[in-house]
Amino acid sequence: QVQLVESGGGSVQAGGSLRLSCTASGYINCLGWFRQPPGKEREGVALSYSGGGRTYYADYYADFVEGRFTISQDNANDTLYLQMNSLKPEDTAMYYCAASTRTYCRGGRVSSYNYWGQGTRVTVSS
Repeated sequence: QVQLVESGGGSVQAGGSLRLSCTASGYINCLGWFRQPPGKEREGVALSYSGGGRTYYADYYADFVEGRFTISQDNANDTLYLQMNSLKPEDTAMYYCAASTRTYCRGGRVSSYNYWGQGTRVTVSS
């Protein structure tokens, strides 16, 4: 059974940085982050895939990332990180770690994921 534990949200000023963490257990094929800004639909941010292994490879970055966000992992503790730099007020949202056990889950689509964390709030002030 998949379990997700996420952390790292907070409040920063525009131009600042945050690092989100997602520690995952269980069989997982795709893993990463979505976000839901106030009044908008949930959307993919940065996602990776492993095929069930412990090494995750970059799969999808949203256009709005524009090189500012980077996925990395600590394989020793099964943690995937999202380093967010040059944050903008438009990045304000609830950020969710998500996982998929499905065979075809690449591409950053909400419908492809079947496990969700509780979310961590990111607020960027101008």
